[in-house]
Amino acid sequence: MTATRTGTARPVPGIRRPLTYVLVSVALVVMAAPFLWMALSAFKTNRELTASPPVWLPHEWTLDNFRQLLARLDLPRHFANSLVVAVLTTLCNLVFCSMLGYALAKLRFAGRSKVFGLVLGALMVPGNLMLLPMFVLMSNLGLLDTYAGLVLPFAAGAFGVFLMRQFMQAIPDELLEAARLDGAGEWYIFWRIAVPLVKPALATLSIFTFLGSWNNFVWPLIATNDPDKYTLPVALATFATDPNRSAGSNGMLMAGSLLVVLPVLLVFAVLQRHFTQGMATAGMK
Repeated sequence: MTATRTGTARPVPGIRRPLTYVLVSVALVVMAAPFLWMALSAFKTNRELTASPPVWLPHEWTLDNFRQLLARLDLPRHFANSLVVAVLTTLCNLVFCSMLGYALAKLRFAGRSKVFGLVLGALMVPGNLMLLPMFVLMSNLGLLDTYAGLVLPFAAGAFGVFLMRQFMQAIPDELLEAARLDGAGEWYIFWRIAVPLVKPALATLSIFTFLGSWNNFVWPLIATNDPDKYTLPVALATFATDPNRSAGSNGMLMAGSLLVVLPVLLVFAVLQRHFTQGMATAGMK
């Protein structure tokens, strides 16, 4: 400790960085421990799963949990359902949110401020509050137990519209006006000029949307009665609560949970550079 002229003490600057590293490392271990336990448990035998004290690293690495899960659960079908719903929801959000964000940021039309106010208001509405209206609407349209019924309610989220609108505002108006003077139409300007300039925002929206859709449990549980249309989280939950199929299934549940997490990690690994750039750019606005 060193003393200042006023007589107060201040910490030595050289201590701060090691202390920061220690705190960050502890936080990382706390956050990663449940995931590591799940991933390692997927390859353990039942004896190691129930061992006391707990065993972290498997002594006998095995794939039996994955084999038994495939034998008791139609895993490829449910995995495909989740993938189709997540990919379609992500694509719809990329198209519709970017289009509406461009319109709100760069086009002048009557009621623009009111539409943006509705978007902001939708951000404040709890998602669970909309489950009943969405169920009634999908039921009246005859879209329950269909991919359309799982995708359409989330095809254009308010957060995505707001995010794209904020990024679209950063595009110089002079650039768009120059394109208009050259005879370019709005569709050409949007697809060939605006969209390439907001790739970090699109990557950020892709990650958030895919993650939310892939992990969505409540709506697929409500909107599907046909087991063939179950997404992976719903299928694993019903499997875990069925005593006829899930007897001694702790290892299988860990294996299924690992399969749920892996696609999300893959998407983030592919888009993390754009995601980081997008978040950094958003922080400078």
